[in-house]
Amino acid sequence: MPSEFNQQIIDEFRANEGRVGGMFEGAPLVLLTTTGAKSGRPATTPVMYLADGERYIVIASNAGADNHPAWYHNLRATPEATAEIGTEEFAVKAAFIEGEERDQLYARMVEQAPGFAEYEAKTSRRIPVVALLRQDA
Repeated sequence: MPSEFNQQIIDEFRANEGRVGGMFEGAPLVLLTTTGAKSGRPATTPVMYLADGERYIVIASNAGADNHPAWYHNLRATPEATAEIGTEEFAVKAAFIEGEERDQLYARMVEQAPGFAEYEAKTSRRIPVVALLRQDA
């Protein structure tokens, strides 16, 4: 089950063709539905993304917490997922980005959403960068 906070964002996103207000107003959001690594059940999480050509880049920041978010563990276990952007829903497959490309994409996300710099400063872990690749394109 999503947290109450996330559920409100999910409900607003779906009711307003992918648009939400509040702290995420105007931010590019994807609803990412993964398969629970332990439960095997679908789990939906709103995540900010960076468009990169045919890919959607998501950052496993967990708001700077010292542990990876559940959706990241879920994608590690089962990289196939579903993405909702706007009113469109489509299958994606996760690719885990490392090295210099990871650093460049993270820096681009910081340009788009400066809060990601704070998340990186708050934790000692290396925050993962994941590319979501459309499977129906």
